[in-house]
Amino acid sequence: MTAPHGNPLAGGATGPDALRPLLDTVLDALRTGAQDRYGPLPAGGPDTVTAHVRTALGDVLPDHGTGDHEALRTLVHTLATGAADPAHPHCAAHLHCPPLAVAVAADLAAAALNPSLDSWDQAPAASAIEALLTRALAAEFHDTPHPDALITTGGTEANQLALLLARERHGPHLTVLHGANAHHSVPRAAWLLGLPPATELPTPTGVLDPATLAHALATTPGPTLVTATAGTTDAGLIDPLPAIADLCDHHGADLHIDAAYGGLLALSPHHRHKLTGLGRAHSLTIDLHKLGWQPVAAGLLTVPDTALLAPLAHQADYLNATDDTEAGLPDLLGRSLRTTRRPDALKIATTLRSLGRDGLTHLIDHTCRLAQDFARLLDTHPHFELHAPPTISTVLFRPTHATDDDVATLRRTLLHQGRAVLGRTHADGRLWLKATLLNPHTTAGDLDTLIALLEGSTHR
Repeated sequence: MTAPHGNPLAGGATGPDALRPLLDTVLDALRTGAQDRYGPLPAGGPDTVTAHVRTALGDVLPDHGTGDHEALRTLVHTLATGAADPAHPHCAAHLHCPPLAVAVAADLAAAALNPSLDSWDQAPAASAIEALLTRALAAEFHDTPHPDALITTGGTEANQLALLLARERHGPHLTVLHGANAHHSVPRAAWLLGLPPATELPTPTGVLDPATLAHALATTPGPTLVTATAGTTDAGLIDPLPAIADLCDHHGADLHIDAAYGGLLALSPHHRHKLTGLGRAHSLTIDLHKLGWQPVAAGLLTVPDTALLAPLAHQADYLNATDDTEAGLPDLLGRSLRTTRRPDALKIATTLRSLGRDGLTHLIDHTCRLAQDFARLLDTHPHFELHAPPTISTVLFRPTHATDDDVATLRRTLLHQGRAVLGRTHADGRLWLKATLLNPHTTAGDLDTLIALLEGSTHR
């Protein structure tokens, strides 16, 4: 059979030569798409965007192909024109970071070579990179002899794995206690794993109150897992971790801390005090596609001892035959519940090598300072009300004298106009606008412009 030489592959000795001209087309389309979009997201709302996409794509599966360059030019331009671009300083609604160029470039190499981390013979170097990276990062959070970590798709998968490991330690009658401020993936994981419905504890101040937790632990029979949060999705708040860890020790409960948002503050001498007690958890969720500036996906589940991961061990003869493992081939199946798995460790390891500890810490500190600056601007502005100084990089605010309907309408108006992407959340019985600042290139001028834009939209 004749090989289809008109369809070059990304790998092999000739792969880079085939990719180079295609990358020029992709980069041009990214540039022109951003120029045509102009703002942080496309104007017009969902119907308009869908209509533009439908017109650009036409027949999704045409009878005859248009060729590589036309397809890339059309699809990438369409994607970029219709994107909510987190690299724009006014795109600040969610924990959705602008990825570093070096991380994206490393991700291209991973895609080109396409290693799959379900067996060593599919990913010899990638599996070694992952093993070295996960143990090094785990040691940043656990001062123990044998810390370890698993690469996950993000905080949701890491939380699910944490509950799974706790269930395997304690059995199917495990009770999960979490604050109302916890990520929605925690009670959902309890449901998914067939555990009793998770118990939600009220958090009227935004964080888990030790007295409330103490009462729940004293009145909850059987094995218990407490899930605390270091960086809530609504306001970036951090639960009182030392007091929670003390209560778990006193009552014999396991502790999992969802630090998807705030965990990397531990790298910063200026901010790590906010995470005192983090290393006392049985497991931690960390997310590097938030304050780590990685392309999705880049999550971690860390544990203080690699033995805690033993319940994930699994055997499939075609991937980790016993005699192969005994002969020294690494067994990778116990490193995830997924089988086929991308080498997401590559982009993380490349970023850490490129920036170093001081470079990454600088980005973290700078981003947190931006949030403090934005909060001060709002607090002194006569037309806005600040909810509270930010703990990490999330700022809650609202126009003074506005109703909740006014706040919701303002947010949607800016979205439809393509002028700003802000989040929304309830706190203290009212609806607030939420700016989650994760772009380290945002300037003071960008913040001034955002406030002027909001002020103009409020007072039309």
